[in-house]
Amino acid sequence: MTRLSTAAWLLGVASILGGCAVPKPKDPTADWSPNRIYQEAKDEQDAGAFDKAAALYEKLEGRAAGTPLAQQAQLDKAYMHYRGASPAEALAAIKRFKRLHPASPAMDYALYLEGLVNFNDDLGLFGALANVDLSERDQKAAKDSYAAFNELIERFPDSRYSDDAALRIAFIVNSLAQSEVNVARYYASRTMHLAAVNRAQYAINNFKDAPALEGALQVLISSYDALGMTQLRDDAKRVLSATYGNAARASSPEKLKTTGEAPPPAADESGDGASPWWKFW
Repeated sequence: MTRLSTAAWLLGVASILGGCAVPKPKDPTADWSPNRIYQEAKDEQDAGAFDKAAALYEKLEGRAAGTPLAQQAQLDKAYMHYRGASPAEALAAIKRFKRLHPASPAMDYALYLEGLVNFNDDLGLFGALANVDLSERDQKAAKDSYAAFNELIERFPDSRYSDDAALRIAFIVNSLAQSEVNVARYYASRTMHLAAVNRAQYAINNFKDAPALEGALQVLISSYDALGMTQLRDDAKRVLSATYGNAARASSPEKLKTTGEAPPPAADESGDGASPWWKFW
């Protein structure tokens, strides 16, 4: 076969393969207006199809780039990932929103949602049904949740999300204290009484007024007694009696409901029929 015929043959094969290529699927939203995409996403959201809603909000974010509607789409997408039990994707969307829109009127909600995602991190559907104790989980998420809620309260004290954030902060603080008490009890159960004392003292020194500190005092009393430190044992007993009296002994923090039902600001949530912050038409 000559070079010329070889080249012609290759061109022919290429044209045949090109003709057999699978056509790219048409985007059904290509001709939709931003308003229609938003409404379709809301419909999927209301139907519980959170993955489909998140995909539509992502399209809306690109279609309405540079507008307040795109900001809303980013928050809605983050919320859909949260509801769809995809905390990593939710946090990534929130982080991007905070970076791109540091002065957004919806920053208070972004911080609240960030705190909420971390508050419920790793719970999932079955964890929520089982009412998993926050103090028995990895505390990094709890600390990240605390940081977001605390920033929300400091920057936006009048936000409609601040009151709930304050309640969750109180719960988180007690859960962090309870986590330390759990460790102290573990050490005490292994007759590692000095380590138990150190962890109990850490809880007392770092989490003032947390209900879980009653358990920390109990650990101190038993561990000091085992170590023969009777004076310190009696001091801990006096503090326990003066602080808690005859109240029932705490074993774990009261569990806060963790449904996290707090969708992003929308027209039907304002309470007065007003339009959402992003909508100018």
